[in-house]
Amino acid sequence: MTEHPTSHEGRQPVAARSQERTRPRQEASAAAVPPPVPSVPAPATAQATASPSVPPQDPVGAARREGDRLRFVGAATRRIARGIDLDEIVLGLCRATVPTFSDAILVYLRDPLPVGDERPVAPFVLRLRRTDRLRLTDEDGESLGTSGIQLPESEAGRASLLDPQADVMPAAQLCEVASGGALSEVLRGVRPVFGDSAAARAALPELLGGEMGLPGGRRAILAPLRGRRRVIGAAVFLRRPDRPAFEPNDLLVAAQLATHTALGIDKAVLYGREAYIADELQRTMLPEGLPQPTGVRLASRYLPAAETARVGGDWYDAIPLPGSRVALVVGDVMGHSMTSAAIMGQLRTTAQTLAGLDLPPQEVLHHLDEQAQRLGTDRMATCLYAVYDPVSHRITIANAGHPPPILLHLGGRAEVLRVPPGAPIGVGGVDFEAVELDAPAGATLLLYTDGLVESRLRDVWTGIEQLRERLAATAQLTGPDHSPPLEALCDDVLDVLGPGDRDDDIALLAARFDGIAPSDVAYWFLEPEDAAPGRARRLARRALSRWGLEELSDSVELLISEVVTNAVRYAERPVTLRLLRTDVLRCEVGDDSPQLPRQRRARDTDEGGRGLFLVNRLARRWGATRLSTGKVVWFEISTRP
Repeated sequence: MTEHPTSHEGRQPVAARSQERTRPRQEASAAAVPPPVPSVPAPATAQATASPSVPPQDPVGAARREGDRLRFVGAATRRIARGIDLDEIVLGLCRATVPTFSDAILVYLRDPLPVGDERPVAPFVLRLRRTDRLRLTDEDGESLGTSGIQLPESEAGRASLLDPQADVMPAAQLCEVASGGALSEVLRGVRPVFGDSAAARAALPELLGGEMGLPGGRRAILAPLRGRRRVIGAAVFLRRPDRPAFEPNDLLVAAQLATHTALGIDKAVLYGREAYIADELQRTMLPEGLPQPTGVRLASRYLPAAETARVGGDWYDAIPLPGSRVALVVGDVMGHSMTSAAIMGQLRTTAQTLAGLDLPPQEVLHHLDEQAQRLGTDRMATCLYAVYDPVSHRITIANAGHPPPILLHLGGRAEVLRVPPGAPIGVGGVDFEAVELDAPAGATLLLYTDGLVESRLRDVWTGIEQLRERLAATAQLTGPDHSPPLEALCDDVLDVLGPGDRDDDIALLAARFDGIAPSDVAYWFLEPEDAAPGRARRLARRALSRWGLEELSDSVELLISEVVTNAVRYAERPVTLRLLRTDVLRCEVGDDSPQLPRQRRARDTDEGGRGLFLVNRLARRWGATRLSTGKVVWFEISTRP
């Protein structure tokens, strides 16, 4: 009886020395691979050296493993939640689980992914989105004793999903889920299942392909990914045969990972759809391209406030007007949200309609102000509307609370134009005033929104002065006889923004005034009488001869005769005839009748009705515009053979 304690005490130091001898190898292994999954039981060597008096079920060890499992789930879900787009979320799931929870993972997602309340597209198709697994070198395999892993005989000759030497995991890329099949039943059940369960044994071959080799025992988990409304995919967690099998509590871990991943994917898809809608809205609200009117060159830029706020209330536009004129518009609705963009779209459409009526700039702003008040009491916007005439080399500008434009002269001098500021659109009851200024050839007019010149670091007038100095410095680099390239000038202007200066949307419209030389313009008044078409033909013939375009005389005289005849028929005041020679020959005939001509197909018995048919066949382009004083019918003929 006295020797038993002594014998027991004698064995204890031996066990302790055995543990000390095994500790260096265990530490080396821990340095070679990531820490084991929290649910893995203690290694067999540790169990063999433990004291026989420790009971088989250790409540302290179980509590420790449960705490490790909870900490792992918390860290993994935080990593998944950090993802913003779809790929980041799926990658977060893979990086969080391999190799800590599993040695390999396959993530299948519905193709296409439904968005919000959309009905999914039939049939139910899953596509392999991403795979990940632990790859071991030969040295790692020898240190872990896994270099000679043998698969069960039932898996011999089949491609293994856990083959460390394979470059690509041999899993099916596409799976059509049959209605009422085994995979459909597992997905409908939502809860994760072990790979050796009856349901998973039938579902996994359908998902991964019938020839795939799976590890035996509880070393696979099939977890459906369910979003807020429906199943959107599935995840398969796998462990190597040399690693301890999954425990029942690991099903809860897989369920937590699948739930957070599915909800994150739902949010990412919704965010992607919102971003797509925002991009489409912004694209349709702003002009796809700028026109190329005669006598002026245009360039533009638009920058949103931030990548996460892709739409806003800033807009710009260039609208061709009768007489080779062009309207230049820039505006800014308060805020940079979907609502601001919608209001901006309505105001831009109204401005285009008013420009088509050829109203003076101050009248356009007056009607825009009325439209903003109809949209709501808090619909405020600033706007600047300018009309450039390349024949007279003049520009007429009206302002509604917008930053003043800057005119860059050919010699390099930049000046802030003195335009009456006016009140913002939407205030109501305010008169707008227009000013007419010189627009010399070679000068550049810069229209912009306040996001370019105002920020938290500077007030608007300081920003305008910095912008003026930047334009002058850029122009001096190209010399006094050459204007800076328009596109490069726009890019250089945006460089005036420093880091962190962009707090608002930016719309920028630059117009280079080339003008039309007086020698390239011919203008006449014709009395509305029967002799007017013949006189118009003679005047046109003389102008073409002066310009060296005699080869166009026959076609131009024919078309002018038809258009002038139609104008004289309805006019009560003198008819205007103007010829413009640029890269094309443009003819404009104006009268005081607001009725626009319409092309129609004349019958064989009709004596008239063929004039516009000839214009349509012989002219390069033609059109008619209603004015406040009548209308203008114009056509263009190419001057090149």
